[in-house]
Amino acid sequence: MSQLNPTDMPDAEPVVVARDLKQVYKISRGFLHAPDHLQAVSGVSFTVQAGKTLAVVGESGCGKSTLARMVSLIETPTSGELSLGGVDVVKASPQQRHALRRTVQLVFQNPFGSLNPRKKIGAILESPLEINTGLDATSRGEQARAMLALVGLRPEHYDRYPHMFSGGQRQRIAIARALMLKPALIVADEPVSALDVSIQAQVLNLLADLQQELGLAYLFISHDLGVVRHIAHDVLVMYLGHAVEQGEKKTIFAQPLHPYTQALLASTPGIVGTGAAKKRIVLTGELPSPLNPPSGCVFSTRCPHVVAQCHSERPPLRELSGRQVACHLAEQFIQTA
Repeated sequence: MSQLNPTDMPDAEPVVVARDLKQVYKISRGFLHAPDHLQAVSGVSFTVQAGKTLAVVGESGCGKSTLARMVSLIETPTSGELSLGGVDVVKASPQQRHALRRTVQLVFQNPFGSLNPRKKIGAILESPLEINTGLDATSRGEQARAMLALVGLRPEHYDRYPHMFSGGQRQRIAIARALMLKPALIVADEPVSALDVSIQAQVLNLLADLQQELGLAYLFISHDLGVVRHIAHDVLVMYLGHAVEQGEKKTIFAQPLHPYTQALLASTPGIVGTGAAKKRIVLTGELPSPLNPPSGCVFSTRCPHVVAQCHSERPPLRELSGRQVACHLAEQFIQTA
């Protein structure tokens, strides 16, 4: 997979601003019992600017997909602040939320299941325009064909069905559909994990080219740090609903300061870090239940460096060495790196 170097773009007003976002689900325990509370996301904050990519990484169950659903307006946060284009999503009226949904679009993980097999590609691409705009059929067709060309597909593909395409071509179609309403933000939830490695590189290059040409912001959900290395500008590492480390990609990849980030980097072939990230790190134990998280640091039950303070006191997310990190022992990794 060839290395991508996303073009640095001048700072602009953030497309997304999230402050202390939380998502708590009530889990029924039966008629005579009070419901349990599952904290899927616990106080996560970030910004995404136009032309930039924030990658959210972590194991299954860390809360990254829940975060994506909140940002894409599928779910409303339990608490916290979330604004899109300067509009407060939580306090927005139904009319405002309807308008905001045009500014953020999703690209799903599975290109084989995200396209209606009974519709031709032209109809799939025109559907967002038909629902959300007053364009006539001719104008919709022109825009759909132009979008096919933009994602590297040919005009004759307009009249074909999804089953006639490969996985990589289907994901290009899904990206084209997401772009039909000219959104400011694309939420990409594991968009290349179902594709062959060689095809992954092509789709990642396409996303980078579209970002440079259209000034798109991406919230890129992934468990694969090899993919993140090629597409991201900034990285948010999540564990059990909490942000444990976040900052610029080059800073975190060069010198991870949280033991969980170190373990993720060490387990990814082909990624060379410094200090602890070069060592093989074996995490023991299972991911704790979000219904009963550890009382101290959420990573304390699996951390190879755990001390007594980690079990009793939850570390705050604090500024350190060019990034934010939630670890009592982070300074020692600077010294040993």
